Amino acid sequence: MTETMEITKVPARRGRMIALDAGDLVDIVNVHGGQVVDTWAFARDNPAEYMSMEHSHVLHYRLNFRPGDALCTDNWRTIMTFVEDTSPGIHDTLCPACCEPSYNIFYGHEGYHDNCSDNLKGQFEELGVPFHRVPTPWNLFMETIVENSNDLKDMPSTTRPGQYVRLRAEIDCYFAVSACPQDLIVINGDDGVPRDVELHVRRAGSRS
Repeated sequence: MTETMEITKVPARRGRMIALDAGDLVDIVNVHGGQVVDTWAFARDNPAEYMSMEHSHVLHYRLNFRPGDALCTDNWRTIMTFVEDTSPGIHDTLCPACCEPSYNIFYGHEGYHDNCSDNLKGQFEELGVPFHRVPTPWNLFMETIVENSNDLKDMPSTTRPGQYVRLRAEIDCYFAVSACPQDLIVINGDDGVPRDVELHVRRAGSRS
């Protein structure tokens, strides 16, 4: 059987959500390098159940995940497996998704600013899936690090063009990402400019 790949482009500052079946592989590809990608997964049989950073921390008893690790939901079901990582391997698991109030509170921005929380909500609306909450995302390629065992520090992402993270769906799920629109601090690469990314999906039924 010939393997086929579906490519979904995620424009800079925007979000996308796709349905994955158990066994499907998805690569989150940093096309231009440096782009932070907020990442979520929700169970298709119960969209209120989500991939939980907090539960996955406890599952492995550490803050960061490694290839081979299971990622579980708030009901302790394995929803994704972290299969492969060609990036430097630093992916924040602590920071909530940016939202309209956060740009005002932390950066003094006036008026509306594109944000990952609204990107996720918009994808639920577009697919007609019931929306429940914005969980803490897995912030792929985001180099927010812990210093002195306690302090958080934001660093520019050092992910290079074409590097990716590969995940495998373990249950039927809705998989969502946001190409983070943060442009007020330098996390999206050295220049802080948001850029588009791609999702490359290999369906389980298409792989030999």
